[in-house]
Amino acid sequence: MTQRLIPVILAGGKGERFWPVSRLQRPKQFLCLDGSGSSLLQATAQRLLPVAKDWDALWVITASHLADGVREQLPDLPKSNLLVEPEGRDTAPAVAWATLEVAKRHGEDVIAGFFPADHWIADEDAYRNTLAAAADLARSQGAIATLGITPTDAATGYGYIEQGEGVGSYHNIPAYRVARFTEKPDQATAETFLASGRFSWNSGMFIFPAAVMLEELDAHAPELITALRDQGVAAYPSLTKLSIDYAVMEKTDRACVMPVTFGWDDLGDWNAVERLLKTSDRPNVEMAQHVGIDTQGSVIYASDDNEVIVTIGLEDVVIVRDGNATLVVHKSRTQDIKKAVKALGADDRFQNLL
Repeated sequence: MTQRLIPVILAGGKGERFWPVSRLQRPKQFLCLDGSGSSLLQATAQRLLPVAKDWDALWVITASHLADGVREQLPDLPKSNLLVEPEGRDTAPAVAWATLEVAKRHGEDVIAGFFPADHWIADEDAYRNTLAAAADLARSQGAIATLGITPTDAATGYGYIEQGEGVGSYHNIPAYRVARFTEKPDQATAETFLASGRFSWNSGMFIFPAAVMLEELDAHAPELITALRDQGVAAYPSLTKLSIDYAVMEKTDRACVMPVTFGWDDLGDWNAVERLLKTSDRPNVEMAQHVGIDTQGSVIYASDDNEVIVTIGLEDVVIVRDGNATLVVHKSRTQDIKKAVKALGADDRFQNLL
């Protein structure tokens, strides 16, 4: 029997690699980047609403400066289901606090799921079937289930999960103990992982009985969970920045992985827009009025429909025009946009660009 799942959306990210469209008050989860007409946050909520059954069982955790934006984008979300972090402390405090709050309302036996707000999913029916399977896995094994994305190439931008012994099949999806988590590998290591057939990309999606996660936090991050139990959100200023991977997932022996193939992209940078929107009959991905002469393999974006971008003799570049800022970067260097944002933040002249 499928265990009900309470979804929690993690919506506090900065999305710096989508600058200048993604900015401090309007990060990428508030943007439509896949041509659907909905923001990434709205699409995530609509995808999870059939799992939650109703808005009362859907939760969002976000940063204080983004709370008004979340309320505007998700007007049906109950006020009590929006958890607002006073300052960012990475994913471990977010997961720990949200798990405590979900358990208070629904009981520690409830199955909780955590989902980033900025992913793209191709087959939503297959996705929801996978979540039901993961909930059954978590309940029956007392496990922290994670969804492993079947790799399509030897990518170095993702963490990897190695499959251990099998623990059965759920909704016709096999599940395995996690043998190990590996942070972003170098190219040679990634190619070895891919060739072995035993590794998945770490999607950052986790499903577990609330009691199990709280027990593992007690075991592996006692200072964090004790502070949150005693003080609630008031503990945040004293908390250390810590990811849930480092705090729990890399240490627990209760982690299981389900390798899945429902079509996924983490929309990490502008190259992801090309992956989603590129067509064989067009030389470029154009989200702007664009006149291109001898230009190919490029991504062209303007937030103002009245602006025209003209390119001559360019290949494999990203050009983004948004308000008072323009970005021009080779596609191979989009990961370095974060460095540019940091440089802008260090210069008093450019604070209005963040």
